[in-house]
Amino acid sequence: MTLIATAQEKKPENNTKEKTAFQTSSKWLPQIDVRADVAIVYGVNGNPSDHDKNSGFEERVRSWRERGYNAHFMTGIAWGSYQDYFLGKWDGENHLDEGQVEVDGDTIWHGHNVPYIVPQKSFVNYMKEQVIERVIDAGITSIYLEEPEFWARGGYSSAFKEEWKDFYDFEWRPQHTSPENTWLSNKLKYHLYYRTIDEVSRYAKKYGRKKGLDVKVYIPTHSLVNYSSWAIVSPEASLASLPGIDGYIAQVWTGTSREPTFYNGVLKERTFENAFLEYGSMVSMTAPTGRKIFFLTDPIEDRRKSWDDYKRNYQATFAAQLLYPQVNNYEVMPWPERIYTKPYSVAFTDKKVLIPQVYSTQMQVMINALNEMPASENLVSGENGIGVLMGNSLMFQRFPTHDSYDDPQFSNFYGQTLPLLKRGIPVQTVHMENLGYQESLKDIKVLIVSYSNMKPSSEEVHENLKKWVKNGGILVFTGRDEDPYQEVMEWWNQNGNKFQKPSENLFKMLGLAEDLNDGSYKVGEGRVFILRKDPKEFILKENQDKEFVETIETAFESLGKKLSFTNHLSLQRGPYKIIAVMDESVSDELYFAQGPVVDLFDPRLPVLSQKTVAPGEEAFLYDLEEVYKNNQPKIIATAARASNITWQENSFSFQCKSPENTMNSLRIFLPKAPKSIVLKNSEEETITPKGSSWDANSRTYYLNFENSPEGIQVFFQL
Repeated sequence: MTLIATAQEKKPENNTKEKTAFQTSSKWLPQIDVRADVAIVYGVNGNPSDHDKNSGFEERVRSWRERGYNAHFMTGIAWGSYQDYFLGKWDGENHLDEGQVEVDGDTIWHGHNVPYIVPQKSFVNYMKEQVIERVIDAGITSIYLEEPEFWARGGYSSAFKEEWKDFYDFEWRPQHTSPENTWLSNKLKYHLYYRTIDEVSRYAKKYGRKKGLDVKVYIPTHSLVNYSSWAIVSPEASLASLPGIDGYIAQVWTGTSREPTFYNGVLKERTFENAFLEYGSMVSMTAPTGRKIFFLTDPIEDRRKSWDDYKRNYQATFAAQLLYPQVNNYEVMPWPERIYTKPYSVAFTDKKVLIPQVYSTQMQVMINALNEMPASENLVSGENGIGVLMGNSLMFQRFPTHDSYDDPQFSNFYGQTLPLLKRGIPVQTVHMENLGYQESLKDIKVLIVSYSNMKPSSEEVHENLKKWVKNGGILVFTGRDEDPYQEVMEWWNQNGNKFQKPSENLFKMLGLAEDLNDGSYKVGEGRVFILRKDPKEFILKENQDKEFVETIETAFESLGKKLSFTNHLSLQRGPYKIIAVMDESVSDELYFAQGPVVDLFDPRLPVLSQKTVAPGEEAFLYDLEEVYKNNQPKIIATAARASNITWQENSFSFQCKSPENTMNSLRIFLPKAPKSIVLKNSEEETITPKGSSWDANSRTYYLNFENSPEGIQVFFQL
């Protein structure tokens, strides 16, 4: 009998794939055997929030490797379980005074004896010697330096004052006393972590080469959207150009994306829309540089909520990440020990329970789909050529407030994006730090720019914008230029430049008058539209975005195009369909996805002739037409990692592994009804499924049985 190869190839137990990952501070446990490609072991001393730190680092690494995982390493770069450093065990000096400090003298803490740190040279040396060397000595070649964060409200410690004097060559100035001082303070915070990441990543690669190892260094970081919203300063986009950095993890999840935003005068959570913009800012940060990026989602979040709340928001962030078809690497979850072994609330009750099996099954179907998720050249629905310029300086103006100029809930950013996204336009973000890369503006037809909540990092930004506009780009500039940061001491008013506002330099470079009013202006093959309102004005009150939207429509008409608006975004990547229907949009119409499709958000994996998606909902579907084309056995969806997949003319078999105490739900396409099915555990004992059924219409078989990290073997006789 001839063995027929399948698209789902047999994978060795010890694989070298790095498509999916999760981070954990625990040793291997059967309850958290997630079966992604990579287990990112956290911290040489664990995670600051751990209560059980009995397992040593090397033991934890070994435990995951023995189970077939590729072991990587992650640690905080702004905080961590570094008590040996903070309390003086490492060098005999107490370093607790190096924490980030607020104006009232309080240290900003991440945990007990774990401050958010001002990264001075002693800390950098500690990271090199006590962390990086130990990790590489353990044979790990992928290192993740997590969350380079400096709180905007910090900047008052003696350590920071020392760094100020060294960097600026004049005495420290309290940031709350003027916009100028705030700007200087935040630029220094940015520099300190840029320097730290540069030095530590270079050292990791150098030390690895001494050991004959090719070490990769990644930065797990919140999006620029979130850090700006939460008033945190980080190097963000600039790190992508460092020689020691190989990529990022986009730390986007319910906790970041549920931050309330204003739209149409209403402040509320808009998790899907916010997540879409967060993931987009991470793509714009990395794609032009060619660096690798993992997208993160989390089935729960840091705040104590109900399982129902977690599920609803997880679906929203999960759908948002899949609407970026160029990304197909994922951190499928952080902290599986938190997800699987800790109780959380049941909605509308006082009860706390471990993760309900219906939710763990759904979640595992979703994360195992990520193991198969292809990149795609398909574009998400709607006009893909509209971008919004953003830059690191968005983080510099968030705290404190000066001269009564306020930007509530980061509304100057959302005022440029939500009015379009809510109308079915998958608005992109463009990092000014990457404008020197041709890829940054290659597909952008209309670029929205405002200096109300950020400032251009250099004159080169304007040089690149001038070139793009003169070659046919349409620039829409919106802003009153009245915020107190317009006149900080910067390049546009220094070294021979005497512009009062950075936009004056941009307009002059474009050959226009420096102080333009509302209007449309021809520049080379392109055009500039001016709208003299701060973007926050479009969303802080009801029905105030009409002029902005009409300006974008007019901009497109100048290209001979017409914008159309809908209430949804959709995308097909391979057999997977992703749909998000938004509320507060141009209509309340339902979206009808034609089948036959399998609903991957439903743990029962039903086959539907049509899926209806209502406003405020998302859908994740498997298109069965894709498997009908090949007419070969295919695992469509499973709440376990399938391996050793083989089929012959009259049989089909595979092995499933997933955490214990969870239920597997599988739907499999078969060319014909099976004659028999046998399930065996790792002891070769036959087990009885909880449910099984053949659906003749779709030619799919459904199975439901208890998962095992040791593996369940499934045999179909055809």
